[in-house]
Amino acid sequence: MSHPIDSIIFDLDGTLWNATKAVTQAFQQAAGSVDYISDTVTVADVEAVTGQPFSAVYDKLFPSLPAEKRDEFKAICAEQELHHARQFGGTPYPGLADTVRNLAARYRLFIVSNCQTGYIEAFFQHTQLEPYFEGHQCFGTKGLPKAENIKEVVTNFHLQAPVYVGDTRSDFEASQLAGVPFIFAEYGFGQVPAAEAPQRISQPADLLKLL
Repeated sequence: MSHPIDSIIFDLDGTLWNATKAVTQAFQQAAGSVDYISDTVTVADVEAVTGQPFSAVYDKLFPSLPAEKRDEFKAICAEQELHHARQFGGTPYPGLADTVRNLAARYRLFIVSNCQTGYIEAFFQHTQLEPYFEGHQCFGTKGLPKAENIKEVVTNFHLQAPVYVGDTRSDFEASQLAGVPFIFAEYGFGQVPAAEAPQRISQPADLLKLL
């Protein structure tokens, strides 16, 4: 990076771990518990909406559902997703634990995700990495877009020179709106042209060389 960094804010899904298998199973179990969902939710479906705000996921996956049914199904899915995340978790990307420990010795670490409340805690439960992160924020807390949650973390923790690490275009756009430099995780679920996001990593450990 061309300027000093004092902190790193991470996205979660597609950046720190891949939990699409557990989330897909949660959707499938939720769908099996009601009589108004006929479509099968696949891993590819979940990957296509990973990183989007929690409520927007249902608009995209179930656009024909009436609003009342969508809200009902959203609540069922939310319960199942947290259950599966807590029980099965996701797969941390290779070298994540060592990378986080090394980074925490030099930078303040945070997570900002578009997930529901309790999901980041499930990540901590499975990875045992909570001691290395100073704070976190998610869509489920106040229903705020990611850019606002990034700003809130920057303000509340008095960060002077943060960067945001994410894997989707919406991560890139949120970081731009928040006025925070962006590092693109190429191994995740999205695409951002190199011309727009020249700072890129192909694995978490690359951050140790880049920063």
